[in-house]
Amino acid sequence: MKTSASDAALAPPAPRAGFSWSRAPWGFVLRADALAHVPHGWTAKPLRLRPPEPDEWAQVAGVAGVEPKALVHLRQVHGAAVHVVDGPAAAGMRPEADIAVTASGTFAVAVQVADCVPLLVAGRRAVAAAHAGWRGTAANVAGTAIEALVRLGEDRRDLHAAIGPSIGPCCYEVGDELADRFAEAGWRDVLDRWFTRPGSERHLDLWTANRDQLIAAGVPAAQVHASGLCTRCHGAWFHSYRREGAAAGRMAGFIRGGGAG
Repeated sequence: MKTSASDAALAPPAPRAGFSWSRAPWGFVLRADALAHVPHGWTAKPLRLRPPEPDEWAQVAGVAGVEPKALVHLRQVHGAAVHVVDGPAAAGMRPEADIAVTASGTFAVAVQVADCVPLLVAGRRAVAAAHAGWRGTAANVAGTAIEALVRLGEDRRDLHAAIGPSIGPCCYEVGDELADRFAEAGWRDVLDRWFTRPGSERHLDLWTANRDQLIAAGVPAAQVHASGLCTRCHGAWFHSYRREGAAAGRMAGFIRGGGAG
């Protein structure tokens, strides 16, 4: 994204290729080129979205191109439950789940994060928003989201997935017991890819873990993208629970269903 000289000091951090920033009512929104056929994005500061702020969520709904009540965001519980958004009764709901899917252009779905992975996936018509912290990643949230989209009629080979700003392997220090939890969940064969020791402490790489799970679920590797933006590193732009504790706000990842039409 081009910026003027006066904006240079305020320019957002550079994501990996395939992602770009654009203006939004609150300042900036990050988008993925691979999802350009549907309205979508990841918010940044100064939106806090915590506690739930109707005016702030209305701004997000406007960027998604839906009415405020048609932006369905979840009461997240760090699991892998799926909520399918379809029909008039869905408007204004806040279901308890960590994955929301819809094939309706009337609705957008969203998750909110402050270090966890905000995953967005789009097919020809159906889309998903998923919240994957370490618990959700251990529970295979990414793979579960893909299976939910397949049940809505999508071909997994047509899906494009994008991992938004979240804590990076540079900053996500964890205890050895967390690797044991992943091993117990069935991920023993990939622990060396997902857990590293750049120093004396173990680090968890949620970007690689979710990418691996998406590919294992049948999404072509070339159609899985990660922004490469660490929420803890970029304190001026993102909320981070690891950095700010309980006072941290939230960012949203949002996406509208219905396809290009």
